[in-house]
Amino acid sequence: MSAPILRAHHLQGVRYEIRGPLARRAHELERQGYEILKLNIGNPAQFGFRTPETMRLAMIENLAQAEGYCHQKGVFPAREAVVMDTQSRGIRGVTAEDVFMGNGVSELILMCMEALLERDDEVLVPSPDYPLWTAAVTLSGGKPVHYPCRPEHRFVPDPAEIEKMITPRTRAIVLINPNNPTGAVYPREVLQQLVRIAEQRSLVIFSDEIYDRILYDDAQHIPIATLCEGTLCATFGGLSKVYRACGFRTGWVFFTGKKSHATDYLEALELLASLRLCSNVPGQWAVQTALGGVQSIYDLTAETGRLGRQRRALLRGVEASKFLDCVPPRGAMYAFPSVDEKLIPGFDDARFAMELLEKEHVLVVPGSSFNVPYRNHFRLTLLPDEETIAEVFIRIDRLLTRWSANGA
Repeated sequence: MSAPILRAHHLQGVRYEIRGPLARRAHELERQGYEILKLNIGNPAQFGFRTPETMRLAMIENLAQAEGYCHQKGVFPAREAVVMDTQSRGIRGVTAEDVFMGNGVSELILMCMEALLERDDEVLVPSPDYPLWTAAVTLSGGKPVHYPCRPEHRFVPDPAEIEKMITPRTRAIVLINPNNPTGAVYPREVLQQLVRIAEQRSLVIFSDEIYDRILYDDAQHIPIATLCEGTLCATFGGLSKVYRACGFRTGWVFFTGKKSHATDYLEALELLASLRLCSNVPGQWAVQTALGGVQSIYDLTAETGRLGRQRRALLRGVEASKFLDCVPPRGAMYAFPSVDEKLIPGFDDARFAMELLEKEHVLVVPGSSFNVPYRNHFRLTLLPDEETIAEVFIRIDRLLTRWSANGA
């Protein structure tokens, strides 16, 4: 009998439950003929959102130039388009040499951590977080240290609390703004305080701004790079969300702030970029058109736009339930509702999500998947149409009513 083949030790503790057991069970149910309402992944194409036509044409028209490898940092027109976009936003000092193109932001996050961290180095990561950040730190041998973004503070972090968590092993701080999974958008004064802490403690800032133009009501996104001068700052963006082009797998990271002391680190990052040869070339040819063209996302996020209406439908569903509460998302394409544990003692988000799938055929993500200490939240996306969202909350409330009557 052969010995079992086990996963590598460094994968212990690495989780990505957005595509984990619940998603696999949903696939099994679909194969049995059930229709599953999937609200687990922010994949615009799944809900009928199209990549702007001008971007598709730009990629097609440049296919002849996309058949071979490109420079390890990416094609020059794409990197230069990122530079021009930074200038339009008041970010200073970015050149094409400061920009790396990647196979989505996910690849770049993994590369940036691998190039930086020694074993047991610490990185401050928000809680809740997009779980790839915690996984990337762990895979690189580091230790993720989660700083709380509390529901009672509308999921905005407290800089004073974060500063107390810094140790001699702390190397960096991660920001996700606008936030996934909560939709929080951080105020300027909070960002200014976090920058001062990072500069004083010589911490690298990693700012995930993939949702930077997806904003609601009067929310204003402040690029962290406009505030940071005294330490190295890495800002991540891409085509997946704002431009509804997840399948293009095209993201970027650019570096600002103090760079003179980071030459060795940036050379290591270029080495890793070289080892994977280059990122997806066809998608890069859509970047210039995306960043320089009409920003159609604003029509979608407007109060009368599709995302604006679907956000309101989600909040109406929460308001109609006596069991639910939710901090209204001010950005991104998710909400992070909570369940009143006084009405349902013993509530457990993972068991709730599985029963919601099995009994009501709705797929959501348990809140504990996002590295939080509590178990009464869940994440769902705003992407389905208003009728689907209304139906989802009818089914959620039906399950919660049963739990309330029979005990969780």
